[in-house]
Amino acid sequence: MEHITLLLAIVIVTALVFDFTNGFHDTANAMATTISTGALKPKTAVAMSAVLNLIGAFLSVEVAKTISGGIVNEDGLKTEVIFAALVGAILWNLLTWLVGLPSSSSHALFGGLIGAAVMSAGWSSINGGTVVTKVLLPALAAPIVAGLAAYLATRLTYRINRNVTDENQLKSTAKGYRAGQIASAGLVSLAHGTNDAQKTMGIITLALVTGGVLAPGSNPPLWVICSAGVAIALGTYLGGWRIIKTMGTGLTDLRPAQGFAAQTSAATVILASSHLGFSLSTTQSCSGAVMGAGLGRAGGVVRWSTATRMFVAWGLTLPAAGLVGAGAEFLTKQGPWGVAVTAVLLVAGSAAIWLLSRRKPVDHHSIDVNDGSAEPAGVVTTAMAAVTPPPTGSAATGLTTADLQTTIPAPATTTADPARPATV
Repeated sequence: MEHITLLLAIVIVTALVFDFTNGFHDTANAMATTISTGALKPKTAVAMSAVLNLIGAFLSVEVAKTISGGIVNEDGLKTEVIFAALVGAILWNLLTWLVGLPSSSSHALFGGLIGAAVMSAGWSSINGGTVVTKVLLPALAAPIVAGLAAYLATRLTYRINRNVTDENQLKSTAKGYRAGQIASAGLVSLAHGTNDAQKTMGIITLALVTGGVLAPGSNPPLWVICSAGVAIALGTYLGGWRIIKTMGTGLTDLRPAQGFAAQTSAATVILASSHLGFSLSTTQSCSGAVMGAGLGRAGGVVRWSTATRMFVAWGLTLPAAGLVGAGAEFLTKQGPWGVAVTAVLLVAGSAAIWLLSRRKPVDHHSIDVNDGSAEPAGVVTTAMAAVTPPPTGSAATGLTTADLQTTIPAPATTTADPARPATV
């Protein structure tokens, strides 16, 4: 610790700020569906997620090693490059949070790192094979695999319960799925800690290597693991309510059985990737699972206009964060004054985004799935719902006889003869 310079200290603090933004940006991954189905109250959900994120940060360092010694070549890499990369990642995280889009914090970090490294030392500083196999391919595969798994799990759930019609059984089954959804949400939070908290561990470790504090190939020190875990947990507890609202009600309308299927599928994909050292996007995995679960229920639909905006954000994340990171690196390599200007621009940009968010604030009181603010389904979605028969049983839907009575009006009765009083 005594060898840490002022610049290195600034980089470490900035990395923890990114970790904090990663926490509130990705809270929706674990808790959006749990909140939207009523399985947990909003504040309870984010508190539970924060604790499990902290625990998950201590379970593995495989992803951290991928970042600290895989994506870019450590030889000749300067500390200010790491700072520039974090600037690009933080600003992209804040911008997508402002508009409520669940983009990938992971890819924002990778994009910023690649852009800054290329500006500093050229394309030879990038390990292209690692980027393709451990970043790009998982980015394409994760939402597809998670979505397919959630689709099949949802279909299976509805098929198993198709013959359950007793109202008491319906209530009991819905309650059971909500309990299962809480457990699966906890698993997603734990998985998020093992994957996303490690990204900050990796970036701090990389900065320590470039600053000569650690030898190349070193594992993250314990203080790095602890600080990264605490930062992401605090960010998670803050709650990214704008993105939670998009994930919970903007993509599709989920019921407890679907939420359970989506979260279990996403957690399985994330934990498997963490074990293999694949630094995939938890956001993309969870979003894909939510869409798969939405399509898995007969009559269920996805709001493709919202999904399309989300896909566009996913595609822009790497290049946009890379451009900002490259611009920041262009300033930082001018010397100390360039680092100071970059830091000022980061603070000013973050403050401007925060002030814009205050024009229309969203907090845990705004997360109401029945407030009518969800985006209309659209022509394609409405047509799909019209031609798809409803499920045979209602066990997995959580509907009761009273729900059906309120949604299916009774046939009109003949008006009594006004000349005769009604018989009591």
